[in-house]
Amino acid sequence: MKIFLQTLAVGISMFSAIPMPQFEWNDRNMRGSLISFVLVGVVIGLIVWAWTAFSLWLGVNSALYAAGLTFFPLLVSGGIHMDGFCDTTDALASHASRDRKLEIMSDSHTGAFAVIAVGAYLVLYFGFATELPLSMQTAFVLASVYVMTRAASGFAVAAFKPAKGSGLVHTFADMAAKRLVRIGDGAIFIVAAAAVIIFSGTVGIGAVAGVVLMFAWYRVMSAHVFGGITGDLAGWFLQNAELFGVAGAVIALLV
Repeated sequence: MKIFLQTLAVGISMFSAIPMPQFEWNDRNMRGSLISFVLVGVVIGLIVWAWTAFSLWLGVNSALYAAGLTFFPLLVSGGIHMDGFCDTTDALASHASRDRKLEIMSDSHTGAFAVIAVGAYLVLYFGFATELPLSMQTAFVLASVYVMTRAASGFAVAAFKPAKGSGLVHTFADMAAKRLVRIGDGAIFIVAAAAVIIFSGTVGIGAVAGVVLMFAWYRVMSAHVFGGITGDLAGWFLQNAELFGVAGAVIALLV
C-alpha cells in the first residue's frame, strides 16, 4: 500500500500543480507512475464538471463558460505541458538540424515563435470551447479527453524511442515497468474512448478521432524530426491532443 500511494504521489506531483507529499524516486514507486498520471486528467475532469454545474446554476454566457474550460486545465497542470509546447514550437520553427533543435528545446529562454503559438493556441481553444453547449454532457466529453490524452502520453513514453539518453522522458521510460504501463494506459484509453462514444455518440467519436489523429502525428513527427520523444515533445503532444479533442467534438457537433 505504501508503494502504491507513493506511485500515485509521484505521478500526480510531477505532472500537475496539485500539492502532494514528496518522495525520492526509486525503481518501485516509478514503475507505474505513468499510469497514475491519468489521475491528473480525472481531477481536471471533476473541476470542469463542477464549473459546468456552477455555470448552469448561474446561467453564465458561452464566453465565460469557455474561458473556464480554457483556464482550468492550465491551472491544474501548472503549465508544465505548455512549457513543453513552447520549447517544441521554438525548435520546430528554427528549421535547424536535429541536434540544434534538441539544443533549442533545452534552452530555458522563450522565443518569439513560442509566444505567438501560445496566443494562437489559447484563441483557438477558447473559440472551439464557445461552440460547446453548456451542459453536463459537455463536461463528460471533456473529462474523457483529459483522461485519454494523459493515457496516450504515458503510453508513448513507454512505447516510443527517447530522442536522448538523458532527460525526463528517458528517466521515466528507464524506471517504468514498460509492459505494465503500455497495458494499463492502453486499457484506460480504450475504456475512456468507448465510454465517451457510447454515451455521447457522434460528438464522442469526434473527440476520440481528434486525439487519435494527434497521437498518430506525434508518432510520425517525433521520429522523423527529432529521432524520438523528449519531455518537451510529450508536453507539446498533450496540449495539441487536448485542442484536437475539443476541435473534433465541435466539428462533429456542427456537421
